[in-house]
Parts: sequence; structure tokens; C-alpha cells
Amino acid sequence: MKKKLLFSMLLVTLMTAGALAAETPVQLTRPPHAAQPVPSVAMPDPQNAEPISGTVLETMSNGGYRYIYLQKKNGAKIWVAVMEMPIEAGSKMSFKPGAVMTNFESKGLKRTFDTVIFSDGPVTVPDPRKKQEVSTGSKVVITAKDEKIFVAKAIGPNAITVAEAYINGEKLDKKKVVVNGKVVKVSTGIMKRNWIHIQDGTGSQKKGTNNLVCTSKDMVKVGDVVTVRGTMAKDRDFGSGYSYKAIIENATFTK
Repeated sequence: MKKKLLFSMLLVTLMTAGALAAETPVQLTRPPHAAQPVPSVAMPDPQNAEPISGTVLETMSNGGYRYIYLQKKNGAKIWVAVMEMPIEAGSKMSFKPGAVMTNFESKGLKRTFDTVIFSDGPVTVPDPRKKQEVSTGSKVVITAKDEKIFVAKAIGPNAITVAEAYINGEKLDKKKVVVNGKVVKVSTGIMKRNWIHIQDGTGSQKKGTNNLVCTSKDMVKVGDVVTVRGTMAKDRDFGSGYSYKAIIENATFTK
């Protein structure tokens, strides 16, 4: 068991080294004039190598890695990075421990992570032949039963609510619209666009009319309250399970 763990730690070290080479060089010594903090690496304690478990809040991809923003059961949030694989926001997952990087700069994502754990993968790899419980379509269930969302309707001639996007889908098809909502899910880099789910408290969760998907080049975070502007589309089917009764495309976001 100990040999297996040490072997796993070696794989993590090699994977982290590859990530650093792909993303940004690690400066081992910081000159006195350096403005940015120096990245550092800490290996997990083999005696306390427990899986990192929680709910996936959002994901993003770059340089062959999938970055997962994970919320643990105690409410703490942390970034975990693994080799590129399909991971959906809303999934409950456990990842193997790995090297802890602090002040890690991703030039591709144009951000610096305070802390990110480079794991060598999930504890249990999902079977790709089985359909995941979290759907990518319009009827995806995101909001917790005890969470109440209310966002006031946008103002203007093209303003709609989330529910109205479904009710008036025929009339709104291919028209510019504006809608307010709270971001409840973000999936990045799929089909060269980001997929942002918003809710405003209208519609039916049972019927799947309380959740509206917006595709965009913009990036927002889960929990942001935003105004979305874009083009409505009715009965849009991208294939591979990405099918929507209503969707806003080429969206822009204003907080």
C-alpha cells in the first residue's frame, strides 16, 4: 500500500512539472524587485493522503488540464486540476490528493490561482457509456431545494424573464433579448464557447423552464447576478445531449 502511494506521489510530481512547463516557468528564487509572488509546491503528507471530495461548482480547461472549482462538505472551496476529461458542474466527485501549488499563474486562463491542487485524477472515473445524472440540456436541475432565487425582471422593450423565454419561444426565436438572472452553473471551453446557466425565480423546475442557458465568449462566476443580452433560439440541438427548448446565443454579460 505504501509503495502504491509513493508511486502515485511520483506521478503527481511528474504531472505538476508538465503543467508548469505548459503554463508558466517557475521562478525558484525571487529577485528583490519582483512584483509577483513566487509559485511554490507542497507535496501531501502520505500519512494523511485523503481524497478531496465535494460538489463541482464550475470548470475550465487550458493546456490539457481541467480546472475544477470544488466546494467541500464543510463549505470550503478549492481549485483542483486534473488531466483533461469531461466533468460537469453540479457533480459530486472525489479526487486523489496531489501537489499543492500556491500563486500558480495560468497564462492561458489569464489568472493566478492562490492555491490549486494538481491531482492525478478522480478516485472513481465516470463510465462514459452511462448518461450522467447532471444533464447539459434545458431541464438540468441545479438549484438546491432550499435555495430561493429572485431576480427582478430587466427593463426595456426586449426584456423577458426566464419563464417567458419558454412561453414565448416561437415569437422570440432569432430576436435580440435582455434578461436578468443569477448564474447557477458555468461550463467552459465546450464547442469553443462557454455555457452559462441562469435562473431568476420564474418558471418550473419540474418542467425545466426555470433554467436558461446562454452561450458566450464572456466569462462569469457562479453566484453572479447579471444582465444578459443576446439572440434567442428555439429548439436548438447541438448534438451529444446539448439540446435546448430555449437558449440565448452570442450572449454578453453585465454585472
